[in-house]
Amino acid sequence: MRLRAGVASAVLGAALTIPVATAQQASAAPSLCTASEGDIYAAAPAQVDGAPGDLLACREVKLPGVSGVFLKAWKVRYVSTNVKGAKTVATGFVAVPQTAWTKGGSRPVVAFHPGTAGLGPQCAFSKQMTGAYVDHYEAPNIAEFLKAGFAVAATDGQGYIDGRVHTYMVGREAGQAVLDIARTSRQIPGGSLRPDGKVGIAGYSEGGQAALWAAQLAASYAPELDVAGAAAGGVPGDLKVTAAGLNGGLFAGFAADALIGHNAAYPDMPFDELLNDVGRKAVADAKKLCLYGTLGRFLGARVENFTKDKLTLDQIWQLRGPDGTWGELADRSRLGVDIGTPASNARYKIGFPVFQYRGLLEEIIPTETEDATRAAYCAAGITTTWKATYVGEHLTTDWLAAGDVTRFLADRFEGKPATGNC
Repeated sequence: MRLRAGVASAVLGAALTIPVATAQQASAAPSLCTASEGDIYAAAPAQVDGAPGDLLACREVKLPGVSGVFLKAWKVRYVSTNVKGAKTVATGFVAVPQTAWTKGGSRPVVAFHPGTAGLGPQCAFSKQMTGAYVDHYEAPNIAEFLKAGFAVAATDGQGYIDGRVHTYMVGREAGQAVLDIARTSRQIPGGSLRPDGKVGIAGYSEGGQAALWAAQLAASYAPELDVAGAAAGGVPGDLKVTAAGLNGGLFAGFAADALIGHNAAYPDMPFDELLNDVGRKAVADAKKLCLYGTLGRFLGARVENFTKDKLTLDQIWQLRGPDGTWGELADRSRLGVDIGTPASNARYKIGFPVFQYRGLLEEIIPTETEDATRAAYCAAGITTTWKATYVGEHLTTDWLAAGDVTRFLADRFEGKPATGNC
C-alpha cells in the first residue's frame, strides 16, 4: 500500500506552481493545497529551506474514521528539526471543525502525536486516518477533540517519508514534530486558524512521551506558541526501564521498534555490524510492519538472539559510538530530568498545567516509570493532575481517558485555573 510518486510540482498555470520538495531544495509555502499524495511523502531534499513549522505542501483529504463532526482536513508536509538540530521534513494532518467557535478568542488547536503505529511506511497516522487503514485506534480521540470545537494538528512523527525510517521513541524529535505541526496548522492556504489561538498538547503511549517532550521543549523551541496545557498518558518515561520490561515478553515488538528507531536517528552508532542473520531479517521485517504485525512478529523475542555476540540490553547500553554510548542516548529521552517552573534555573521550563494518567491494569509500560515521571513533575513544582484509576489495560485506557483529556484541555483553553493533585 505504499504510495510512490515523483516529486514534480503540480502546474496550475503559467503563473502558479504548487511548490513541493525537489531533490535539491525544499520550496516555499504553497499557494493552494493541491499537492499529490506522493508529494506529501516524497524523500527529503538535500537542503531543507524554511523555519521549523513552515508548510511545504498540503492536500485536502477526508477522515473517514472520524464520525459525528463536520470538518475540513488536509495532509501536510512541513519543516521540523531532527535530534541533532538539523532541519528535516515531517508529515501529518490538520483537521478543523466547520461549526463556529463561540467560546471567545481564536479557535484553539490540539497538537497531537498518536500512539504506536509501526515502522512500515504504510503505517503513517496520516495515511491510516485518511483511508489507508491498517490497524490504528486513535480516531475516537480525534473525534472527541473536534466535537469539542478544537482543531487538531496531528503529526505522524518524523521518518514516514520515502527513504527514511520512523525515529520511534526518540523523545526530542517527537516533541519538536508536535510543536512544529501546531505552527504549520496556521499556514493552510485559506485556513481559519489564527496565530493567537491557544495550543493544547496531547498524546498517549508513544504519543504520551512525545506530548511531554513537547511540553518540556515548548518554552525554548516554540516560545511564540501560547501553550495552555498538556495531557499525556501511558508514558514510557524511562526507555531503559521500559525496554527491560518488554524484552522477552508479549510486547517485545515495541522494544524492537525503539532500537530500530534510535538507529534511524543515530545512524553512525554501532548497529548493523552487531546483527546476526536472524537479527538482519528481523530488522527488515519490522521496517515493513504496522502495530499488530510487529507484535506478532516479535512475540516473546529477546534482543540477545538477534546479535552475533548474544548481547544483553545492559551490554548494548555500554556500546560506544560517535554520539556517545547507546545508554546515554536512551537516557537523553528520559522524561522529567532538569525540568522546572519558569522561575527556576531548569533547562526545561514548563509554565502550564499538565495532566498525566495510566490504567489500573497497565500491562505494557512498567508502572514504575509512569509513576516516576509523575513524581518528577510534582517534585519540580509543575502543576500536575494525576489519575491512575481507569479500569483498563494499556490500549483501552487511551479511550477511557479521552473525555477527561478533552475536559482538561477545554478548561485550560477557557483560562480556568488548575490546582493539580500532587
